[in-house]
Amino acid sequence: MFEKLRIREHMEVTTAGGQHVGTVDEVKDDQIKLTRTDSADGAHHFIAFDAVDKIDDNRVYLKAGTQIPAGVD
Repeated sequence: MFEKLRIREHMEVTTAGGQHVGTVDEVKDDQIKLTRTDSADGAHHFIAFDAVDKIDDNRVYLKAGTQIPAGVD
């Protein structure tokens, strides 16, 4: 289990395979808010903490099979 407090602004968020999903804008409640600049639709998108597998080397890795929000590049 990871520590939620280790997730910081500007960390990269990737799939389990290392593909870029977005960048952390902020931690809000039990979700990670992604920056709008990583979004094809120019909107903020959120990923639940439950989808996080691990945090390593300033990168947040999502669990395999995590549904990526629509509109995220």
